[in-house]
Amino acid sequence: MSDNQFDEIPFSSPVQPNQLELDTKFCFNCYPGISCFNACCKQADITLAPYDIIRLKNRLGMSSSEFLKKHTVPFEMDAHGMPGVKMRTTDDDPVCLFMDEEKGCTVYEDRPSACRYYPIALLASRKADEYHDEQHYAHVQEDHCMGHKEDRELTVAEYRKEQKVEEFDELNRSFYQLILKKKSSGPAVGKPSPTSFQLFFMVCYDSDRFREFLNAPNFRNVYDLTDEEFEQLNKDDVERLKFGYRLLKQVLFGENSIPLVKDAYEKRMAERAEILKARQEAEAAYARAKDQEPFEKYIDD
Repeated sequence: MSDNQFDEIPFSSPVQPNQLELDTKFCFNCYPGISCFNACCKQADITLAPYDIIRLKNRLGMSSSEFLKKHTVPFEMDAHGMPGVKMRTTDDDPVCLFMDEEKGCTVYEDRPSACRYYPIALLASRKADEYHDEQHYAHVQEDHCMGHKEDRELTVAEYRKEQKVEEFDELNRSFYQLILKKKSSGPAVGKPSPTSFQLFFMVCYDSDRFREFLNAPNFRNVYDLTDEEFEQLNKDDVERLKFGYRLLKQVLFGENSIPLVKDAYEKRMAERAEILKARQEAEAAYARAKDQEPFEKYIDD
């Protein structure tokens, strides 16, 4: 199965796609009983977007950390090592772990957006001189898929609505925008630090661990959130994801998307300066003591 595409992630299909727009018509149908039923699930190469993970981990009744460990594998989305995750498949062949030979997809109602789109691929891009991203589509025709030969014509817009992919696109779009912004910023941003990548991974993929992060004592000392807002972030995966996107824009790109507590930055810098001074004094004392160790027996108390 071909992957949803967003800019720098390589297109995984050997077949060159043709770009489509929302009003472009194409022929396709998939149903139990078609000769290729489950064939795409046996050639699975699925990159997961944040909302995909939320839907799946809630479907399976597990935490995001448990889901990531059991059902995904990490990969790097660019040369800097920006973290991404793919669906885990069987060891011998790339067969989706949620595929049943007779029933097909066992998580169908909560299947990832890439699966919903197939055989359409989402293409997200942003021109160098523009600040908004554009979404286009590609029609991927692979030899194993017989759905292209079915006598059913519809537009890309109709197919998106039929597959209920619009909600996924809305909640994943900020994720694609972050990736595009990181690439287009280039040298202006440089290679993000390991801490920045850890934050990106936690916000985008590990929603339950991100909730723990938000509940750390220092977080609300810095970010000005009402009790109602904070309660919403704690109980709602989607609202937490939306907030996480804003936080990443602020941390990674300096956008003032979340208000800060008054003088919070100055207080943090002062605290860090005190910690740094204490650390330097401790290190200096340790160095002096280490230098004196061979001569301790010669030093009077």
